[in-house]
Amino acid sequence: MAEEIRLMKGNEAIGEAAIRAGCRAYFGYPITPQNELTAYMARHMIAKGRTFIQAESEVAAINMVYGAASTGARAMTSSSSPGISLKQEGISYLCGADLPAVIVNVARSGPGLGGISPSQGDYFQSTRGGGHGDYYTIVLAPKGVQEAADLTYEAFEISEKWRVPVLVLADGLIGQMMEGVVLPEPIDPATLPPKPYAVGHAVEQGRPYNHISSINLVPDELEAKNHSRFERYEQIKKELLRYEEIEVEDADIVFVAYGTSARVCHGAVQMARAQGLKVGLFRPITLWPFPYDRLHQLAEQGKRFLSVEMSMGQMVEDVRLAVNGKAPVYFYGRCGGNIPSQEEVFAEVARLMGK
Repeated sequence: MAEEIRLMKGNEAIGEAAIRAGCRAYFGYPITPQNELTAYMARHMIAKGRTFIQAESEVAAINMVYGAASTGARAMTSSSSPGISLKQEGISYLCGADLPAVIVNVARSGPGLGGISPSQGDYFQSTRGGGHGDYYTIVLAPKGVQEAADLTYEAFEISEKWRVPVLVLADGLIGQMMEGVVLPEPIDPATLPPKPYAVGHAVEQGRPYNHISSINLVPDELEAKNHSRFERYEQIKKELLRYEEIEVEDADIVFVAYGTSARVCHGAVQMARAQGLKVGLFRPITLWPFPYDRLHQLAEQGKRFLSVEMSMGQMVEDVRLAVNGKAPVYFYGRCGGNIPSQEEVFAEVARLMGK
């Protein structure tokens, strides 16, 4: 029987999707605008006999994720921008130990404590590793409640397949808004296969004990490990790229936007098309890996690009790298917690088209 449509807030849909994905351990610390996610996990993880801990700090929470992930359990944390900053050392440790985990950032405006309104100012942090050392996390960017649930559910499997933490990058609007959502089928954590890298269980699995650590004091060994990890990153770039194109084929100017900004741009595309303007939308779903090649192909077809962001301009740098001088790249952004309207975005693209 098909799952019924449920009206849910984004934060709660993310939590329910994680539980249905077999998340066995959640560790978090309160911060607006993602508090409903932590509260949801507090209610429902304990009710299902799973682990929920409100840690004493964000630093403690991410290190608890490290410990749970090392046992092979599906582990998760969530926070909002400044809280994610505090988790960066632990995220680097997870990457250095090749451990899977799911991290949700319901982003707010900054820098510093900033405000509690939505923002996309965490793009650099999310897509460039964020912490110390040479590493990346896989970054998935939902555009609404349904996709936030779907991507969170899938993030656990993606993370385990590649042994790389997956960051689900939403924003305060997606976390707080309510939409209809069809939730995925639940997975019983007990049915998940054992993890050969996990600590413990040596007798049952007939193997030596594993030692999980991100430290290696032998330069040549650490260099070789980093090279091996980056070879894996290259495979991820080939297999995991995701994006959506709307009215791109005949477009003269293409919006490039993700998340909430993409929703706004979709409305602006409809306004432009109604007035005979050939405008399209390119929406990256994987922010890392970023779909450089596809944007380059579109640039070679003579299309121009307008990057629309809720920031002072961050993803636009990746758009420029992708286009590589083959076509003009423009930028329109709002920040401080402001969300651009479709009328504003339409007015900007019309101006660029001389209308």
